[in-house]
Amino acid sequence: MSVLDKPLHKLNQQEWESLCDGCGRCCMIKFEDEDTGRYYYTNVICQLWDQRTGRCGDYANRQRRVPDCLNLKDEKDLSFLPNSCAYRLRSQGKPLPEWHPLISGDKATVNEAGITVIGKVISEEFVHRQQFVQHIIEWIEID
Repeated sequence: MSVLDKPLHKLNQQEWESLCDGCGRCCMIKFEDEDTGRYYYTNVICQLWDQRTGRCGDYANRQRRVPDCLNLKDEKDLSFLPNSCAYRLRSQGKPLPEWHPLISGDKATVNEAGITVIGKVISEEFVHRQQFVQHIIEWIEID
């Protein structure tokens, strides 16, 4: 059974990691409106995210270095993730898009499809926490 056919909870670590397309959207600072449950994304991204590689710069130690870093495997509801996220799509029983590396066979298709946030975000190192709300964006689709 392939990674595309297994339920998320049955994936081993390598299979789980293969679902990540490296877009960086889950590493963006986001806010939840407690009254409506709606999520708002900012163009501010975790200080560990590497703009050149589109990956976490210290993945193995990320939760120690960034205490509020998400571990998606621990999340029961992935609806806060963008509509394009493979983890969200798989949790909803939906197919992955053609640009996903597991479908296309090429990591470059994420960039070609305009899904990656490379060049669209600023590290949280350069934005004061009180200014995060001023960086709310509308180009990430969440329903």
